[in-house]
Amino acid sequence: MKPKKNTLSILFYLRRGQMNKNGECSIMCRMSVRGERETFTTRVFTKPEDWEAKSQRILGRTAKVQEQNRILNDLQVTLTRHYYDIEQRNGYVTAEMIKNAYMGITAKAESLLPIYKEFLEETEALIGIQKSKKTYEKYERCYRRVVEFLRDKYHVSDIAFRDLKPMFLVDFEVWLATKKNCSTNTIYKFLQLLRMPVLKAKRMGIVFKDPYEGYKMKKVSVDRGYLSEDEVIAIATHEITIPRLEQVRDIFIFCCYTGLAYSDVAALRQGNIQKMFDGRLWIVTHRQKTKTNVNVPLLPMAKKILEKYNWEEADKDAPILPVVSNQKSNAYLKEIGDICGVEKHLTFHLARHTFATTMTLGKGVPIESVSKMLGHTNISTTQIYARITNDKISKDMDELSRNLGALDF
Repeated sequence: MKPKKNTLSILFYLRRGQMNKNGECSIMCRMSVRGERETFTTRVFTKPEDWEAKSQRILGRTAKVQEQNRILNDLQVTLTRHYYDIEQRNGYVTAEMIKNAYMGITAKAESLLPIYKEFLEETEALIGIQKSKKTYEKYERCYRRVVEFLRDKYHVSDIAFRDLKPMFLVDFEVWLATKKNCSTNTIYKFLQLLRMPVLKAKRMGIVFKDPYEGYKMKKVSVDRGYLSEDEVIAIATHEITIPRLEQVRDIFIFCCYTGLAYSDVAALRQGNIQKMFDGRLWIVTHRQKTKTNVNVPLLPMAKKILEKYNWEEADKDAPILPVVSNQKSNAYLKEIGDICGVEKHLTFHLARHTFATTMTLGKGVPIESVSKMLGHTNISTTQIYARITNDKISKDMDELSRNLGALDF
């Protein structure tokens, strides 16, 4: 879509349908910007026979006529000045904005970026309370993408909510795909993030047609990777002589048996390991991302790793596992994969997927229990992991063969 050029048209005309007691009609002003109009009275009156439509001025040379025409001239100059001032400040102009500026009305912020900035400030204030820093960073990244898109595609520094049409979302999608090489699901996430300041504007009472109404965002199903039990054992039992890799390997395996995400395992403290009603040690914590409670019984392998790092002797405010940054961890996991002969792309989040698929659902643990241990707020999220592995099919068929054994003939 080619960006529209801002053009201002000012027309003075006589409102002939209404006259005052002196037989005079009001002179009206009609502004037009990109086809959108605003009309208001100039508070100047004249008799119909004294008005010249061609020049849009009052005929005559009396002092009164000259003063009235001067008012119309000044009004035209003032409106034009407001037009250029607003265009320079905002990068775009609407007829309503010019009218409000002339009448001294301070209108609500009706453009996207000021509302988005306000939304960012509110989100940042909630970090550690209702939002995570990672969530804020996602919104902030989307803001930077929108700013860049507006300049690159439309050559403007902002856009009015009234100009946010479904075509804007289509253009944003295409730009993300072609200029930023984003995948379909990454584009979907950006559109979801942009939706929040749009909803904020509607809650503020800014009147515009929601561009998302009736707009279908595209998303493709992704088969999330996971490790088989043999691959987990291969990594867990391989002798690694480099300390930094050994530590990352241990924490990765710990996550394979607990389902914790990187941020959650990094936040583990001594107080998060508790003996529960069944006499077993449990991880009792909450997800950094959603703040939902997470309670996971420690499986023998996870308990063994904690004991290796002497978790009971750790300072109560210190991490109980030697977690390095997520970026370094994922880089080290690539080395670990090469060393252990595992061809799959190892990341910390792959451990969480492995816990869900291989260690729990694949072993017959009910999806409700898995959802609770993963800290999901909706069981439909857990269903993403509910894949039937070949190993599970084989075991199920073995069980079926035993049950049908008596029917053999």
